[in-house]
Amino acid sequence: MSGGTRPHAAAILVAAGRGERAGDGPPKQFRELCGVPVLERAWRPFVPPEEIGELVLVLPADVAEEPPTWLRQAPARLVAGGATRTESVARGLEAVSPGAGRILVHDGVRPFCSPALVRNVLAAAEVGPVVPLLPLRDTVKEVDGDGRVTRTPERASLRRAQTPQGFPAGVLREAHRRAARSGEDATDDAALCEAMGETVRGVEGEETNLKLTTPGDFEYAAWLLETGRVR
Repeated sequence: MSGGTRPHAAAILVAAGRGERAGDGPPKQFRELCGVPVLERAWRPFVPPEEIGELVLVLPADVAEEPPTWLRQAPARLVAGGATRTESVARGLEAVSPGAGRILVHDGVRPFCSPALVRNVLAAAEVGPVVPLLPLRDTVKEVDGDGRVTRTPERASLRRAQTPQGFPAGVLREAHRRAARSGEDATDDAALCEAMGETVRGVEGEETNLKLTTPGDFEYAAWLLETGRVR
């Protein structure tokens, strides 16, 4: 925790999925990427900032119950996740102390988030929910259930959302209380805040802040490391 009376921040890393689209092998968050587990690479940027006083890793229930050695040594609290992403984040929230003033939520399969992005999101979360965003490069099409194009949205107003997303703690907790009552599930926590009328702002994201999903993503990530394009 940082000095003085300013509340510390907490970070929740969501890593409770099974990663079936990544091909054969262990869940993608536990696979090694150039000798280091993906999840370990994902939590590293959250350890140095003084304001982050708590780190929570949300894991599959069996892994949380019997973690491997490298996870037992993590500077974090290990929590069993739920059936959905929203439920997993909610369980991570339960493990965060009431003294946390801001909470960051990050995908455990984004191994290349920089400390600078963590600091930017932390600072912006002082005033409200914040999301790292990147512009679209390709034209976007909407399609129906049969694959027919129904609309071409104007891409100038569209963005790709990343994590970590940052929130005043009270706002994020209320968003999840409402989601639990309504049974709502969302692909990110900013959407839960939007649903209750909160203004969500953006900060500039990072092209290298990849979410590893497919075997090709892992190949590209290894190439980024081997060529020194990311550290």
